[in-house]
Amino acid sequence: MECIFCKIISHQQEADIVYENEQFIVFKDINPKALIHFLIVPKKHIKTINDLKEEDRELVSEMIFLAKKLAIEQEIVEKGYSLTFNVGRGGGQIIDHIHLHLMSGEIKNE
Repeated sequence: MECIFCKIISHQQEADIVYENEQFIVFKDINPKALIHFLIVPKKHIKTINDLKEEDRELVSEMIFLAKKLAIEQEIVEKGYSLTFNVGRGGGQIIDHIHLHLMSGEIKNE
């Protein structure tokens, strides 16, 4: 089974992309749980947080700093926002490729 996020990264699958650089792609969640709901996805395929290696420390740090940059650009710093990693099926992870949820505005609990 091919990873949908890897297809988005390679532009084989459409997504509403809000940011991209050499390391990351950021796009709007197709099933948003808040007014602003972005997924920050590293281009390096890592299945879950549990699969991180020592060499990935900087990558995860950069994800958080990118979330901060996006929060500033979206003017939600003062309003507040949530950052969430879901890990494994029991933790709510649906796609087997690590990603960081950036959410702001009314958060829907489903």
